Amino acid sequence: MADAPAPAPEAPAEARLALALCDPDGRIREAALPYAAGRPELLPLVVVRAADWAGPVRARALDLLRSELPSAPDETLAVTAPVILRLAARLRGGDAVALLEGLLRALPGAAVTRLLLGCPDAPTRRAALAVVLDRGLYDGLGLALVAAGDHDPVVQERAASAAVAAGTPDATVPVLLGARSGRVRAAGVTALRGAGRHAEAEPYLFDRSGRTRACARWVVRQGGGDPAGAYRSACAGADVPDRAPLGLGECGTRAVDAALLRELTGHPNGRVRASAVAGLRLRLRLRLLDAVDPRRTRELLDDPEPAVVREAARALRPWNGRTGPR
Repeated sequence: MADAPAPAPEAPAEARLALALCDPDGRIREAALPYAAGRPELLPLVVVRAADWAGPVRARALDLLRSELPSAPDETLAVTAPVILRLAARLRGGDAVALLEGLLRALPGAAVTRLLLGCPDAPTRRAALAVVLDRGLYDGLGLALVAAGDHDPVVQERAASAAVAAGTPDATVPVLLGARSGRVRAAGVTALRGAGRHAEAEPYLFDRSGRTRACARWVVRQGGGDPAGAYRSACAGADVPDRAPLGLGECGTRAVDAALLRELTGHPNGRVRASAVAGLRLRLRLRLLDAVDPRRTRELLDDPEPAVVREAARALRPWNGRTGPR
């Protein structure tokens, strides 16, 4: 009677297999890799082995990634791609990174989009955005929506710049200007200049973002306007915008504007008072030391508005232990 075939070895349990993939013995790590096929939860460990110091382990891990990743579901790719990207800093991690880059270029556009919009890892979204830009998967409006919706500054910058470069300001500018991020709003304001819509930048002279205010001043100047004059008029009006004194401190002159800013430190609106102190402090940073009156500024340390107290304390730092400027 012929001998019965030996039963196939039983696949190790997930925990045992994970430990084997991390074993100090390279032969055990290599032997464990075939059992990781079809187990997407173990792919991040396979990625680590793709940068292994032992050549046979590294080669087998890369082969496994080549066969598993193209058909991996979105959620698996979203947790595996971040591990691959972090291998770029390792001595032998380049092959896995190149594999991922090739995969992203070959994936359907919808899959890349899902990775860009749904992955919580910022470097992975950056890599997906690079593919989106290279393949032209998004129009200007789509890129503007990405910039406005993402919280990573690199994604915001690249997507906003690409949206502006798309040359469709009617579609992109409203989205950029409505973003929560100041750097994205700044891109939208800058795009107004290319569209010849300089006057529309004036409301952003009073934006909460210093970067956006600076871009608005540039666009207004390009259109022949006077940002400092606009700030002075706003500061002298009955209803002073919260950041008008700060904007005046950013671009005004000591001889003309310091007295107006000092006067606004007594404004009934606490946010205007805080903005005025911040504007005076900016004059101080430009070495215009007589812009700040230490005696008056110390009185503001008792202001009921916390923002005023914070700005006053910052403005007084150069005079710690002194009674006035030298």
